[in-house]
Amino acid sequence: MIVKQELVKKIKDYFGLNVYETKVWLALISKGIASAGEIADISGVPRSRTYDVLESLEKREFAIVKLGKPVKYMGVKPKVILEKLKNNTMRDAEDRIKELSRVKETEEFIQLEDLFKQGITPVKRESISASIKGKANISNHIREIIQNAREEVIICTDADEINNKSRLFNQTFQRLKEGKVKIKSALHGDEKVIAQLNKKFGIKFSRIHIKAKFFIIDRKEILFYINKYNDEEIAIWLNSDFFAEAFAALFEKAIESSERTEKAERLERIVKPEKISKPIAAK
Repeated sequence: MIVKQELVKKIKDYFGLNVYETKVWLALISKGIASAGEIADISGVPRSRTYDVLESLEKREFAIVKLGKPVKYMGVKPKVILEKLKNNTMRDAEDRIKELSRVKETEEFIQLEDLFKQGITPVKRESISASIKGKANISNHIREIIQNAREEVIICTDADEINNKSRLFNQTFQRLKEGKVKIKSALHGDEKVIAQLNKKFGIKFSRIHIKAKFFIIDRKEILFYINKYNDEEIAIWLNSDFFAEAFAALFEKAIESSERTEKAERLERIVKPEKISKPIAAK
């Protein structure tokens, strides 16, 4: 059996097998039922290793031993394997989450928290800043700082981003509402999308014409995006009352300006049809 090396590599990575296991399993599912000797010939795996590999595949439920003599093997259907691996991954993840949840109650974790809070050399809060790269890292940091908000959260971002991450933001907004944290938000993007988000989250999203992305927490810390380099997002996080307060003031000015502009545009749309429909008086 001639199998492309690219296929062997992909299947190996997808299913967590080694090279020999992948070749033997591919040989099994292509043959249907075969002896160890036949599998060795088809797969190109040395006969001395084929028995060990088949035993390994049987333990991992990729292969089944057919009753009778001589001993023959059957390959398990790929769809069945895929579902089994998905279930195993979910179960392992749940077990890991439970383990991590229990860590918070240990004496060691309490000591870690104390070390972080006290430290050998105390760190001034205003001196803390960081550059964060990558969508996942930035999203995780945004979630963390928003969850720590006590009084107010200011959000300025793209409407499509809120829409695409609606599940994440729904949980975040719900938590802020429960904590009675004030939410001020402005979005740039399609007017209809913003209207849908207003209804979906029960939050007033003002429309803004400035394409900026930043989050201000309690007017004490701010995270703002600076650019995209090779599709990698980069953000800066600053823990500065002065900078956050100044940015918040600029945000409020921008909101006021956008609201005045939209009000003027609405009035213009109302007035224009009236001028057109008004009959021209005869001379």
